[in-house]
Amino acid sequence: MKNILTLLTAVMLINSTFGQAEKPSYKAVADSFELNYNAGNFDAIYAKFSPEMQSSLPPDKTREFLTGLQQQAGKIIARTFVNYIQTYASYKTTFEKALFAVNISVDNNSKINGLFVKPFTENNLPQPERNETPMALPFKGEWTVIWGGDTKALNYHVEHEAQKNAFDLVITDAKGKSFKTDGSTNKDYYAFGQELLAPCDGEVVLVVDGIKDNVPGTMNPVYVPGNSVIIKTANNEYLFFAHFKQHSIKVLEGQKVVKGQFLGLCGNSGNSSEPHLHFHVQNAEDMNMAIGIKCYFDKIIVNGRVMTDYSPIQKDKIRRDK
Repeated sequence: MKNILTLLTAVMLINSTFGQAEKPSYKAVADSFELNYNAGNFDAIYAKFSPEMQSSLPPDKTREFLTGLQQQAGKIIARTFVNYIQTYASYKTTFEKALFAVNISVDNNSKINGLFVKPFTENNLPQPERNETPMALPFKGEWTVIWGGDTKALNYHVEHEAQKNAFDLVITDAKGKSFKTDGSTNKDYYAFGQELLAPCDGEVVLVVDGIKDNVPGTMNPVYVPGNSVIIKTANNEYLFFAHFKQHSIKVLEGQKVVKGQFLGLCGNSGNSSEPHLHFHVQNAEDMNMAIGIKCYFDKIIVNGRVMTDYSPIQKDKIRRDK
């Protein structure tokens, strides 16, 4: 199987964005792939590739890849949707001679723009419904929740497994605006350059700090989280901070941090159209395999009222109790 897996590694493409029900467009493409694969109709599979995919894997390479896979693994006997990994739908796929995860990415035209296969492994990580570690808000002052909650209307993150309980937060003025004048520069935004703090004790397990801040209104999809920090708690919760200001992070990988410790400054890096904080909790360091954990904060002020053990939702204005 080694030669097939080596080739499959080269086929991993093309999209990158930051889901749990299988989307109809993905189901239709995956069903067609399985039907044509089992029938040996590899040209029909190639015809379903996006132009970028066809360029990366021409007809002869497509036939070589699929023929080799069929010779070594056999036909597909059963296939079950598992989850989404970035833009890829991942399927637990039983072949006649092997068990693989078949991962397919589909563009807006229902064309395959990414395909890779790897040995299937179960995710046996704990999947807690909420955080066990008491959390403080990771900032000073009052911030507004732009995205947060358990429904798609409140929080677009719910479709993405690792981020399904994420918050996006900005600072707004009395008129509800997040910027002072015309919003054309990052410095015009109230959140830009604000201090971000550790919400609890933990260990820093990831730091990314070299990505440029975007001009407001533009985004950088190459590294979606932008400058980021992940903190691991004693309860194996992974706290994910995204979109720091470039070169502002003051902690290092492997460093122990304490509640309230300065981490860096809020920025506008990565897949971000304006300065804001993206924060969520997940059950593993790697976002590609992680599952989101709902985050409750220990004691905060929400819309002027003291709340305990509270998970904010869209439009909440939140700040620390002290």
